[in-house]
Amino acid sequence: MELELKDYFRIVTKRIKLILWLVVVIAIITAIFSYWFMKPVYQSSTSLIVNNSQDMSRAIDLNSVNLDIRLVDTYKQIIKTAAITDKVAERNTELGLTGDQISSIISVSSVSNTQVLNISARYSDYPTTVAVVNEVAKVFVEEIPKIMTVNNVSILNEAKLVDNPSPVAPNPILNIALSMIVALMLGIGLALLLEYLDDTIKDEQDVQQYIDLPVLMIIPTVTEEDLSKGKKSTKNVRTEVASNVTISK
Repeated sequence: MELELKDYFRIVTKRIKLILWLVVVIAIITAIFSYWFMKPVYQSSTSLIVNNSQDMSRAIDLNSVNLDIRLVDTYKQIIKTAAITDKVAERNTELGLTGDQISSIISVSSVSNTQVLNISARYSDYPTTVAVVNEVAKVFVEEIPKIMTVNNVSILNEAKLVDNPSPVAPNPILNIALSMIVALMLGIGLALLLEYLDDTIKDEQDVQQYIDLPVLMIIPTVTEEDLSKGKKSTKNVRTEVASNVTISK
């Protein structure tokens, strides 16, 4: 097992330039795409509370509270139905969104064992997100007595427009970090694949690994630079020999 790990390390080390090149290129592409091509996405949210407003003057009934908590899951599904979103679209034609589009950009969540509903909207236009969540909350409060024949939902807080809102997506730093991790994994996988497909013997380590014989001699690769240096050395030697012969005469 130790030998196999050493082999993996040797393969990765041998192709480290390829791996680093792949990581850098993919990180640069991700950064360019995140900063210049991806549209910013903004988010706004509002909260609703499920309680029986007619019973507020009486002592809190635990059974009534439990019933409201159970109704939260039902209300989460109703909010995203056409009965609510279509009416929001009809009342707010200036948004330029259909009921299906409104349903796709909103999400409804709740904290476990609470009577609070959170409605969030994510969209590329910040004022639209604020308008959508507020209108969905208002329409839902108006329509729920007709749908469920109960009046136990009220708005806790509305979304408000703020100056210089920060987008929630994309996150360029996170995208770049994730892309570097993925590129590193791909680079290592590519290095292992190339090593697996390459069955040539390049150095003494390959000889020892595949043939299991000791290496007696290594013939290095001769480059053009080595040849030119050799010619210069030979010429100098000849010059020295010729001068020595002349002096001897």
